[in-house]
Amino acid sequence: MRAISSSKRREFVILFIIFLVISETTVYMSITPLPGEQFLELYVLGVNRSVGGYYPHEDPNIRIGDSVHWYIKLKNSMNTVQLVAIRVKLGNQSTLSPDILQATSSPAPTVVEFKQCITNNETWELPFNWQITNATFTEGSTRILEVKINNQTYPVPSISAIKGYNFRLIFELWTWNIESNTFEYGWSLQTERRTAWLQVWFNMTMTTIS
Repeated sequence: MRAISSSKRREFVILFIIFLVISETTVYMSITPLPGEQFLELYVLGVNRSVGGYYPHEDPNIRIGDSVHWYIKLKNSMNTVQLVAIRVKLGNQSTLSPDILQATSSPAPTVVEFKQCITNNETWELPFNWQITNATFTEGSTRILEVKINNQTYPVPSISAIKGYNFRLIFELWTWNIESNTFEYGWSLQTERRTAWLQVWFNMTMTTIS
C-alpha cells in the first residue's frame, strides 16, 4: 500500500504539515510576554535548532525505524528557581488540545516526562531523539504501539489514526506547586494561570526503512 497517491498529494501534505508547525510556533511567539514580565518560554526546534527541519528528508511521513531529531528548549524568566516538567503526549486529529482559556491540559496519554530544576534566566535544552519502533496496520487504521525516545523504549497507550494521517506529539509545560506538593499544568502569576504548549504533526506510513 502506498503512503500517498501521487507526487502532488505528497507535496500538498508536506506543505500542509510544515504550515501547521510554523503556525503553532507563530501563535506561541505572538503571546510571549513583554520584557520585564515573569514568564516561561517553551520551544520545540528541528534538527538544526531552528523552526524547520522537523522531518527526515523534509517528509512528514514517518516510517518505522526513522530517526527524528528535535530539541526542546525552556527559558526561565520567573525571577525564581523553577522545578519544571515537560510532558510529551501522543494524539491524533480528534484529540483535544490544551485549553489556554481554561488552563487545562490535553487528555492525550503521556508517553514520557522530563523533569528539571532551572535557575532564573537559565535556558534548559533537551535533545529529543525519537523513532517509532512498533505499529500495527489494520482495516485502514494505524496504531502506534511503541516509540524509542533518547534510547529508551516506551509503550504507547491506544492511539490510532485513519490511514496513519495526522498523528501529533504534544509538548506541555508543568511546574511544581509548593502548596499542593505536586506538578500542575502551567504556572501561577499573581491571580492568573498561564500555560505553554506546542505540537508537531506527522503521518505514520506502513513502509519500514531498509
